[in-house]
Amino acid sequence: MRIGLLQCDDVAPELREAHGNYPEMFEALFRRVDPSLEFRVWRCLDGEIPDDVEAVDAWLTTGSKFGVNDDLPWIAELEDFVRDLWEAGKPLVGICFGHQLMARALGGEVAKSDRGWGVGLSFNRVTERADWMTPWQPGLDLLVSHQDQVERLPSQARVLAGSEFCPSYLMQLGEHFLGVQGHPEFTKAYSSDLMALRAELIGEHRVRQGEASLSAPVDDTLMVRWILGFMRQAIRRRNGPSGGHASLI
Repeated sequence: MRIGLLQCDDVAPELREAHGNYPEMFEALFRRVDPSLEFRVWRCLDGEIPDDVEAVDAWLTTGSKFGVNDDLPWIAELEDFVRDLWEAGKPLVGICFGHQLMARALGGEVAKSDRGWGVGLSFNRVTERADWMTPWQPGLDLLVSHQDQVERLPSQARVLAGSEFCPSYLMQLGEHFLGVQGHPEFTKAYSSDLMALRAELIGEHRVRQGEASLSAPVDDTLMVRWILGFMRQAIRRRNGPSGGHASLI
């Protein structure tokens, strides 16, 4: 399977030597589950927006220090591309910023949460079991770093997992879009260093809470298995039994 990575940020320069950049993080994690995966990267933050929805089999959008409501040309262009993917029935998985971008692109609303920063490990209950969730478990605990949240869902979306802090944590839109607020690509070491780098923004008390949460297990590999299961199912549905594109409902 060929995955197009829509890169929307770089790791901060002072953290890059220790942790690498986001494409390396994603590729290392995903290839632990399936070494045969091929990745192609588009640096959307530099205005490099794909011009062909069929360039790869499925698409994946990274997180970002930018917000989906920021008035930046590349974000507007990427939002247009997300709508193109939706109309084409092409599989897309959005991570954090990408999760919020697909919600906004399809009519939802994203805003800074009055609950403040989400950092460290987030603990979420799976409220709906999808058939691509294999292996199954009733919780989904991933590392996070965000202020913005999806506050109003698009009409096409349904929530699959959430918490009191982030109700719309995992959502599916139709049969080919999936968004998650958490970061499966983060390691605990990177999460800790990122909290330290942003400590003044986040606040001392929230950083202490985030650091304490890192003692719990992370469902990063599980989330990758779910993502790949979702992508493969969406590809099969789109191609249909004859190998052509299935019609959208």
